[in-house]
Order: sequence, then C-alpha cells, then structure tokens
Amino acid sequence: MALLEIERLSVNYGAIQAIRDISLSVEEGEVVTLIGANGAGKTTTLRAVSRMMRPVSGRIMFAGRDITRIPADEAVRIGIAQSPEGRQVLARQSVQDNLELGAYTRRDAAEVKGDISRMYERFPRLGERRHQLAGTLSGGEQQMLAIARAMMSRPRLLLLDEPSLGLAPIIVREIFSIIRELNEQGTTILLVEQNAKLAMNSSNRTYVLEAGQMTFTGQSAQLVNDERVLHAYLGG
Repeated sequence: MALLEIERLSVNYGAIQAIRDISLSVEEGEVVTLIGANGAGKTTTLRAVSRMMRPVSGRIMFAGRDITRIPADEAVRIGIAQSPEGRQVLARQSVQDNLELGAYTRRDAAEVKGDISRMYERFPRLGERRHQLAGTLSGGEQQMLAIARAMMSRPRLLLLDEPSLGLAPIIVREIFSIIRELNEQGTTILLVEQNAKLAMNSSNRTYVLEAGQMTFTGQSAQLVNDERVLHAYLGG
C-alpha cells in the first residue's frame, strides 16, 4: 500500500482550476519528483497534500487513511511536513525559535530538545547561528533551516517545494546531498523542483504536470533524457 495516494484530485484558486483530476502515489521510502512549467499546478498539489488548500473533488489517502478534509495541523500530527517555496522562515525569530516552532504539535519536550541538537549536527551552520535572526541568514542557510524546521515534526512524508530556488550551484549540491541523506535515513519525499534534471537524478519516479493535468509518469532514470519532459518543463 502506498504511503500517499492522490486520486482524481481537483483544486481551484477562486474561479481558476489549478489542478484537474490528477492522480499520483508515493511508496514508503521513495523520493518522487513532480515537475512541470511555472503555473502547472505543482505547488497547489503539495499544498493540497499538506491540507493548506481544500480540494474541490477527489481524495487524498495517507497511510491508508482518508485525509482529504482534515485540518493542516492534524496533517502535521500524523506525519506530513512541508518545506515551502521561498523558504518562509520566521525572519524576526532566531534559528532556535524556528526549530522549536517546527515541533509545535509535539509534547515530548526532552525529545524535541534532542532533535534540535541533532539538527545542529546535521546542519552545522545552523548550530553556529542558533541565536541569529533567521531573516539575516543567507539563502542557502534559510533553505537548510526550512528543511530542518519541517523535520522537527518527525514526518513520515516530507514535501519539498523548490528547494534550489535562487541558490548558487555549490549550495544546491549541498541541499540535494542533504535530501538524499534524509531519504536514506527513512524519510519519504515528494519533491517539486525547477531543476528537472537534478530532481530526476535524485528521485525514484517522476510525474509530469502540464496546465493542471498529469500527462505522464515513469522511472526517473528512464525519463531524464526524454524529450517530452523537456517539452513539458519548458511549457512548449
């Protein structure tokens, strides 16, 4: 049974249909990437899964449970966390505060403290800047913080929205090394990424969205040089 199963999902932005009748699945332990041109509906899909947006129709199943109508905080409690596009760290709060807020649904204070220490071990630059305001961090450091904050809820499924956006290539390589490490340690990942080739080289399977509809899917290694993927990604 898939950890995440989306069945014929449709979501609107006001009068505009952002995604229409899309279906996808993510198996436990996979990295699955979702690619497409700007405006294809990728972020909308993630926001529907994390329950930040309400579907018009369709169903979202997580670990065998229908979560289509649950509130966003309940989605976090059952094991879904999102690192959003643009990072969206709390700029006027410290790195430490951001991490503590990532664990807001938890009540195990001692274990939260231990997890923060582990995040500082995984992201040494965050440890060095633990008392620094998040808004003063570099773009790469903010992305690390956004991922670390999401991991503080101990998710089974991590949703990553454009983790390389606006970052220098050397930092992008570091971020994707962290993504692979998180997956190897047991976190299932659904990834939206502007760098299609990098995303496919870092994932098991790929889904392609075009104008709000799922057009095709396959093993990432087989699609990485597929001209249809380039066509969809460029929106041609």
